[in-house]
Amino acid sequence: MYVVSLTYQASLEAIDEALEAHRQFLDTHFAAGVFIAAGPKVPREGGVILAAGIERERLDAILATDPFAVKGLAGYTVTEFKATRIGAGVQLQTRAG
Repeated sequence: MYVVSLTYQASLEAIDEALEAHRQFLDTHFAAGVFIAAGPKVPREGGVILAAGIERERLDAILATDPFAVKGLAGYTVTEFKATRIGAGVQLQTRAG
């Protein structure tokens, strides 16, 4: 499982201009089962994405297609961790290995 931390590198005006395209990017990867949670940081200086069931190299390739990345609007830090406890009712797909 991965925690992806986005840090905005542009004005909020520039972020807002790309926000709809970013949301479509998120929708695509939620539908594919890769992203399991996402939202803005508070205060609004970036965002967080939780991803699971994918190899790191594939995740990096996906993140490179985010409109925020393509337009140089955000930087990304990816932290991998092994989820050993999850809340009741939460189901995660895990990659083999």
